Amino acid sequence: MITILLVEDDKSLRRLIHVFLKKQGYTVLEATNGLEALALLEDNHVDLLLCDIMMPEMDGISLMEAWQDAKMTTPVLVVTAKEDMETMERSFRAGGDDYIVKPIKLQELALRIQALLRRARITAEKRITIGTVIVDYESLSIEAGSNTIFLPKKEFYLLYKLLSYPRRVFSRVELLEEIWGLDADVDSRTVDSHVKKIRRRTEEIAEFEIVTVRGLGYKAELCV
Repeated sequence: MITILLVEDDKSLRRLIHVFLKKQGYTVLEATNGLEALALLEDNHVDLLLCDIMMPEMDGISLMEAWQDAKMTTPVLVVTAKEDMETMERSFRAGGDDYIVKPIKLQELALRIQALLRRARITAEKRITIGTVIVDYESLSIEAGSNTIFLPKKEFYLLYKLLSYPRRVFSRVELLEEIWGLDADVDSRTVDSHVKKIRRRTEEIAEFEIVTVRGLGYKAELCV
């Protein structure tokens, strides 16, 4: 059973989300501020943290920073009325993985939770399964039926990043920073050349495709 810790000081909203999540099949723990949440996190296994920002005693930013300092990797979905860029940036820097602005749409909330849990599972297992294809992080390989394709590190990391977030568009700059690092002496053409090589190596695999989004970057499309 997947357990979600809901940290929200608004009683009516907390109740609404709690009931909705229980109907989705989740176990839900409740806290009204960061201090209560930390106490629950110490004593319970939690698969996802659903966290407001503006709360008494300890706010959401401080909670996420404390949790990050403890080297915990539980995914965090920030739910808040604040939609300015500064708050959003602070949330991500503090350890937030996704961000949704109130008033929330419950179905959107459910989809974002599912996506975060799927990514967390991929991170823990270090493999992605797409139909009969297995993309294995440890061996830098793709298993497709009886065939195994081994990729060079940078190509594999680039492919793994895109497949971890299907349909999400990544700019060339984002991919450069993620795969090569800020200080690497490379440019956007490096990403393009690596994508071409990946496509060539995986052209016989029908389960996924790396798509060019003109003027934006690249995304992975799953074909299963």
